[in-house]
Amino acid sequence: MALRVGRIPFLVCAPFFHDFLGRESEFHDIEFVDGAPSVHCASLKEGQIHLSPASSITFAQKPGAFVLAPDICTSCSFEVRSVKLFSKVPVEELSRKRVCLTAQSETSINLLKILLQERFGLQPVYRAGVYEPADDACLLIGDQALEENERHRFAYDYDLGTLWQDWQHVPFVFGAWIISRDALGPELKPVLLRYLQATRESVERFRENPSRSLDKWLARYPVDLPRSVIENYYSALDYRFTDERKRSLSLFFEHAAAQGLIKQAPTLEFL
Repeated sequence: MALRVGRIPFLVCAPFFHDFLGRESEFHDIEFVDGAPSVHCASLKEGQIHLSPASSITFAQKPGAFVLAPDICTSCSFEVRSVKLFSKVPVEELSRKRVCLTAQSETSINLLKILLQERFGLQPVYRAGVYEPADDACLLIGDQALEENERHRFAYDYDLGTLWQDWQHVPFVFGAWIISRDALGPELKPVLLRYLQATRESVERFRENPSRSLDKWLARYPVDLPRSVIENYYSALDYRFTDERKRSLSLFFEHAAAQGLIKQAPTLEFL
């Protein structure tokens, strides 16, 4: 049986996966499955994949089904740059205005709802789908958000990582390495541990030589952005799952439960 890994083909996840490209024969017992965070969220809950750096809300949506990798995540030093609300009007004016939500990440959607309601006291009209001219604002994530940064079509934009940290004084955790308990049996656990160690090494190699790592990544997953913008993007990202970030994730779950976005705030459980 192969270990099925959900791979996210966004720039934010390049450090996790770049080092495996072209080395598939060395990892014959691992199968990569490409998809957006929302796709892997569903696949984890349905048992179709064993682990992924998926939307962090996934852990809370099926209590007891998962554990977390204890030392790696997708977070930011302050702003994240790739999870943004783009708006025609100031955020304070969005009550009863139409806000279009990306379908790619449940964590970002829930974070936006928490921020707008609890921090700003707003009640917009949310709509799922692709941005339309009649929308007053839209939430974009990943490479789409980075590309929108370069277009300058909106009068206002708000980085959700910054909004959270300004409010709660801790960096937000957008993605956690979520691991199905099905991968903890005697057949798959050795493969899992070897894979996670290789992932840590992939992140380190990316930090040592981002340009070379990105050459490999962009050859497989090209994006329509200047190379300088791409390389500068990683100065905002931090992949260490520190104690501070673990507290932040628990705090996010508490706010999500208070708003009824999840049934209850789970206790974090680690591999």
